[in-house]
Amino acid sequence: MSDRSDLSDRHVFEYALLRVVPRVERGECVNAGVIVYCRHEAFVGAGTHLDASRLLALDPHVDLAGVRAALRAVEGVCAGGNAAGQAAGDDAGRRFRWLIAPRSTVVQPGPVHTGLTADPAAEVRRLLDLLVL
Repeated sequence: MSDRSDLSDRHVFEYALLRVVPRVERGECVNAGVIVYCRHEAFVGAGTHLDASRLLALDPHVDLAGVRAALRAVEGVCAGGNAAGQAAGDDAGRRFRWLIAPRSTVVQPGPVHTGLTADPAAEVRRLLDLLVL
């Protein structure tokens, strides 16, 4: 068990999986990324990885280029600046909330979960390894 001093270096973070749902009516999905937000650090970041063979097993006619473009767009919104498009002027929290809003598109956010971290950027990679790769 950690002592309290270790916990004081940690901050609450939220995360959501990015799921690719090629045929919404079937509800089948492939995890393809993760979005992490830490208010204390004003951090929002995403990591993505598309397993094309798994996705093609669900739908051989899926638009892989379109899915890849959507995943890159999520990464751009997280990065902020010009890559964020219209969200460029929004703070990290607003960009995260926009990205996790429910939608009926091929790339969808999953439910939001929370945790504690001392390094939100490292959480992106850890969660990507754990839940996507």
